[in-house]
Amino acid sequence: MQPAEAIAACEALNREGMAVTLDSLGESVVEERAARASADVYHQLLDAVQARGLDANVSVKLTQVGMDIDPALAERIVGEMLEHAAAVDSFVRLDMEGSAYTEATLAMTERLHARPGMQGRIGTVLQAYLYRTADDARRLVEQGIRIRLCKGAYKEPGEKAFPEKRDVDENYVALMTYLAASGVFCGIATHDERIVQAMRRFVESYGLPKHAFEFQMLYGIRRDLQRALVGDGYKVRVYLPFGTEWYPYFMRRLAERPANVLFLAKNFLKQ
Repeated sequence: MQPAEAIAACEALNREGMAVTLDSLGESVVEERAARASADVYHQLLDAVQARGLDANVSVKLTQVGMDIDPALAERIVGEMLEHAAAVDSFVRLDMEGSAYTEATLAMTERLHARPGMQGRIGTVLQAYLYRTADDARRLVEQGIRIRLCKGAYKEPGEKAFPEKRDVDENYVALMTYLAASGVFCGIATHDERIVQAMRRFVESYGLPKHAFEFQMLYGIRRDLQRALVGDGYKVRVYLPFGTEWYPYFMRRLAERPANVLFLAKNFLKQ
């Protein structure tokens, strides 16, 4: 899928009442030229979002814009992207990578969010399988920084992450209820229907407005559940990755956690 196709898919999803996050695939670049080229795609996306009046924002990995070359370069590139997003009334999400990048990603998000006029324009992702995430969630919420909560897809050592799925799920539910009730808008990124139902029960029992948060799901995965949630009045955002780097992206995810592929295969069929 190319940028024009991604924009067309975004328009179709908007017509179904769903917001979109656009993600041009790519990571681990080793040349500044490649980092700048990645950023150029995002600037094109932001222009298209404004021109077409789309309900969409963008998500970018720091290693895609030069983090492994020079962290200062990555921050300059993201800062330029953020200025553009603010000018077109949009939003930039710094995607999370392996735990080696967690602290640097959080710190950069904090610095950029603190710039004049950038409050609410940038957020990041927290991964429920990391032991540190509860502390990180409180840290970001205190600053009003928007969080996308996911379970986590990278292979991590036992001293950094919960090894058992049941523990990850339990931590995820505790984190999502904290975030949803915090007053800071958050994204609950899950295709796990049990967790979705737990969130719905929490909303009802807590008296939380349905638009105080949003459910987030991958493009093409559990479309039936996405549509049902929209029909019930919940805000749904579809994460739409695209581009020519899908094969190396897929192979890295497969090498890190083979269970990811089984998950996608099982849920892709639930339409």
